[in-house]
Amino acid sequence: MIEGDYKMNNLTIRDEEIILEEKRYITSKTDLRGYITYVNDYFCEVCKYSKEELVGQNHNIIRHPDMPKIIFKFMWDRLNNDEGLYAYVKNLAKDGRYYWVIADVEVVKKKGKKIGYYSFRSKANEYGVKEISKLYKILLEKEKIGGMKASEEYLVNFLKEQNRNYDDYIQDLIGGGGKLKLWYGMLKKLFGF
Repeated sequence: MIEGDYKMNNLTIRDEEIILEEKRYITSKTDLRGYITYVNDYFCEVCKYSKEELVGQNHNIIRHPDMPKIIFKFMWDRLNNDEGLYAYVKNLAKDGRYYWVIADVEVVKKKGKKIGYYSFRSKANEYGVKEISKLYKILLEKEKIGGMKASEEYLVNFLKEQNRNYDDYIQDLIGGGGKLKLWYGMLKKLFGF
């Protein structure tokens, strides 16, 4: 995990968090390849990119280097199987700061055909960030040494030791006994997603 500031692709990555508002939500849609087709205003406000800068770009434009690649591989595997997921994600703003979200990523279908993906994100809770940061740090170390395969093996074994699958582990970190899932479902219906 990053300690202190450093440069990456002409951007100074800063060890400074953007604190999200509790009752505001970041939303975006992408095509099947992960290219952004829609962002809401709060997304732009938080990540410091304009809509024009985001639409047409791959969603990884906001990927923070502290995020293990295996988490995104896992996400794409699930999405390719028409399954959604929740994940803790550390994102990178245009100004080099970071922000943590709980992302609900789902498949978008039209007339039964998959056309893209939708992500609904909210402020991540401190407990979840603290716990997932420990895991992500280890996964990154495993990736550096043995690539994504080593990272994946560690994640699989970690979940086995926890006697949980990925979804249960994330729901435990989120807390609230699944209330977030219900709340997200209501908000998505309200916003027409």
